[in-house]
Order: sequence, then structure tokens, then C-alpha cells
Amino acid sequence: LSEKTKRSALLILHKAEDTRTSAGKDPMGLAAAALYVACVMNGENKTQKDVAEAAGVTEVTIRNRYKGLKSSLNI
Repeated sequence: LSEKTKRSALLILHKAEDTRTSAGKDPMGLAAAALYVACVMNGENKTQKDVAEAAGVTEVTIRNRYKGLKSSLNI
């Protein structure tokens, strides 16, 4: 992953904390979803499955957190 994508994921996580989107959510699932969102935004070719396997979460977790991040952060 590029540094730009990593920085984007961190920014997404910080925004999620600020908007309380992260409240009660599994930190690894939220981090994985933020990374997936950053990959999509920066044109990196990573699937939900790729990110899920690397993070040790399910694709469903990534999909659900992705939807939550998109709606709460207007991504």
C-alpha cells in the first residue's frame, strides 16, 4: 500500500472517532474498513477479501463498516 493510502486511512479513522462512528465497534473491523475506503479513494486495487484476510476480519464486517463510514462521513 502507498503512504498516501495509509495516511488516508488514518484520517478516516480520526474522522470516525470525531463523529462517534467508532463507538461500540470492533477496532480491527473499523480499521480494516477505513483501509478499504482509502484503497478505493486512492485507486489501489484491493478487494474487501484482500483487506479482510490481512486484518483477520470477515468481508461482511468490512462491508458493514464501509457502509457506516460512507454514510456518517459523506464519503
